[in-house]
Order: sequence, then structure tokens, then C-alpha cells
Amino acid sequence: MNAIANVFTRIVNRYMPDPMVVAILLTALSVVFAIAMEGSSFVDAARYWGGGFWNLLAFTMQMTVILLAGYILARTPAVDKLMDWVVMGISTPRAAIIAATLFGGVGSWLNWGFGLVLGTLVAQKLGRKVKGLHYPLVIAAGYSGFAVYGVGLSGSVPLLINTPGHFLEKTIGLVPLSETIFSPYLIVMNLVILVTLPLFNVMLHPKKPEDVIEAKPAPELEPKDAAAQVRENTLAERLNNSRIIGVGTGLFGLFYAGLYLYEGGGVTLNFVNLLFLFLGITLFVTPSRFLGAVNEGVTVVSGIIIQYPFYAGILAILGGSGLIVTLSNWFVSFSSAETLPLWSFLSAGLINIFVPSGGGQWVIQGPVMMDAAAQLKASIPATALAVQIGDQWTNMVQPFWLLPALAISGLKLKDLMGYMVLVLFYLGIVFLATVTIWGYMGV
Repeated sequence: MNAIANVFTRIVNRYMPDPMVVAILLTALSVVFAIAMEGSSFVDAARYWGGGFWNLLAFTMQMTVILLAGYILARTPAVDKLMDWVVMGISTPRAAIIAATLFGGVGSWLNWGFGLVLGTLVAQKLGRKVKGLHYPLVIAAGYSGFAVYGVGLSGSVPLLINTPGHFLEKTIGLVPLSETIFSPYLIVMNLVILVTLPLFNVMLHPKKPEDVIEAKPAPELEPKDAAAQVRENTLAERLNNSRIIGVGTGLFGLFYAGLYLYEGGGVTLNFVNLLFLFLGITLFVTPSRFLGAVNEGVTVVSGIIIQYPFYAGILAILGGSGLIVTLSNWFVSFSSAETLPLWSFLSAGLINIFVPSGGGQWVIQGPVMMDAAAQLKASIPATALAVQIGDQWTNMVQPFWLLPALAISGLKLKDLMGYMVLVLFYLGIVFLATVTIWGYMGV
């Protein structure tokens, strides 16, 4: 297994450009496909791209807040102490890789932004502590837990189809979380992944000591200067460091969250954002500490902010030219009620390479798949979640969502991608088995 990982790593090191370049190349490829397969002109493709460049701006901000709120929560003193406590008892590369994978997986199930950051932060701490640990692999392991984000509490598709007034409500109604996130099929799938994926990642660790790349030591923090000490005694600084303001604001937001659920509100993306944001404010205690974490988090999400419009443009090309619908209809054309979830999964995985947005992709692909499910009398929850699972599957090799891990770890895309390709193959087996069984058993 390690030899195979080395092969993929060498290939990626030779041919894989930076994430921004990948987004630009995917844009060009989308234009070519729109012209060659749908008969669009270059002018049409340019018009679709430009018209859609900012179409996902609101969704971009929503995704950015999810990731930023997750980063803030992961950096709170309570969570940081928990990470230190876990890291303290780990001294072998095998245990380190298992821990990083589990933290990333469990955290991503709770909230994808939280898990995406938590897995990387734990991996970074382990990389700096454990001797003989291959740093690129432990960072890749922390990110691999992200594979369960879409079937967790912040998954775009299950939350959207459980939200009153969603755009497909007239076709499929409201699909409760008990039939999606908490269905027996997904519970078993998640357990299988959380048990086996850490062991799979362990198998990828280099056997030869000379092949191991260890993490650089943590930088030394400089003490505060005298001017900063003086500023802490001003009224402004006392307000900035007020526990009453910090905790009071956090508790007020959490009170609203509880009131919202008590009055029958649903678990939506905005609710999850609010919950994690105000939980972070509460745990940081003071506004100044909270804002310090926000300033750090901005560097982590900066790549997403600037690159997401490019993927919105790609989505506009694929949607405006009809390419997504054509591709989805092609998969539907040879599907049965039992196999529709399987082909939904594969088509979603392919489309996600071009558009790494579960929610944005669902807007265009969802109607096609849900109409097909209604006509074939296939399982609505299985088909809908198969699209979400396909999205999270190819996120393992979609450079866009690796940006936070790269920003935190200081590594390059080529350092991780060889391992992520193998993770993609392994998870493909688990996901494929799940959607196939669900398709046959859930009709």
C-alpha cells in the first residue's frame, strides 16, 4: 500500500498545480464541454460564466461563516485543552494517524467547518509532538474525516430538504432527518468509516525512516510589549476584555437558539452557523479573544472567498448550457428504481469535481433526480442522499476544500494529494456499497 501511495505522490508532485490554477483549468474545461457537448458558442459560455460569477455570493458567505465558525470553535480554550489532552497521551505514528482521522470525522459529522479545522489542528499538534510521524500523511488523515460531513448535522442536502419552503417541497415534500442523517443505512456507513478509515490511513505511513517528513517545531510566541500592557488599563481595553460582554453576548445567542428549537424551528444551515458562532463567543469569554481567533480564521478561509466565485461561474456554465441536466438525464436513462441512488451517487461525484458545492449542485441536479425518483418510484431519501454522498466522496481530491488544511499546516497541495487519491478509492467502495444496498432495500 505504501508503494502505491508513493507512486501517486510522485505523479501528483509532477503534474498537480495550485488550487487556484485548478479552478481556472476547470473553468476552461467547462467551456470546452459546453461548446462540444451542448452546442453552446464561446460567447454563450462567457455570458453564462460572467452572469453566474456572483450568483452564489450569499451561499459563499454562508459557507465561509460555517468554516469560520468551525475554526473559532476549534480554537476556543476548552477545545484547545481537549486537543492537548488527547495529544499528550499519544507517542506513536500509528496512534497519531488514528486520532487525527477520528477527530476530523467526528468533528465533521457535528459541523463540517468545525471538523475540517479540528482534524487539521489535531494533526498539526501531533505532527509537532510525535517523533517519526510523516507530517503530510497525518494532515491528510485529519482531512479525510471530512468524508462524512454531508451526512452529518450540517449536510447541505439533508438540511435543505428538511427545511419548510425548500424549492422541491411540492415534488418531494419535507424529508425528515430520521429518514436521511439518522437512517440505519447512514448510521452503519458512518460507523464503518470511523472504524476502518483510520486503519486504512495507518497503512499509508512510510516504512523507511528516510521517507518520513516531520513537522517543523511550533514557533515561539513573543511576549507582549509594554505599550500593549498600558493599553489594557484603558476603558476601551477593559470593555474589549470584559467577561460580562463576551459571555453575556454568547449566552444571549444560545438562548435564542434554544428558544428557536423549542418553538419548532428546524435544524438549518443558518441555525448551525448561529449555534457554533455564539458557542465560540461564549467559550472565548471576552470579545478581544474572540476577535483574535476571527483574525486568524480569516487567513484560513481567504482562499475559499476568492475561489468560490470561479466555481459559481463553472456552475453557471454547466447549468446554463444544460450540461448538468444532460449528464444527469443520461444516468437516469438506464436507471431503475433500485439503481437510481447508485447512478445519482456516481453522477454527483463527477459533477462535484467541477462544482464543489453540495447546495449549489443540488439546485440544478436535484430536480432531475427527484423527478426521476418520483417516476421510477425510487426511494426519495436514498436518491437525495446519494447525491450528497457523491459530493462528499470526490471532495477527497477536489483541491478547493483542502485549502483550509493547507493554510493551517503550511503544506502544498502536492504534499497531500497522493494520499487523498487512495482514500478516494477506499471510500468509493464503502459509499458504493451503501447507496446500492439502500437503493434495493429502501424502495
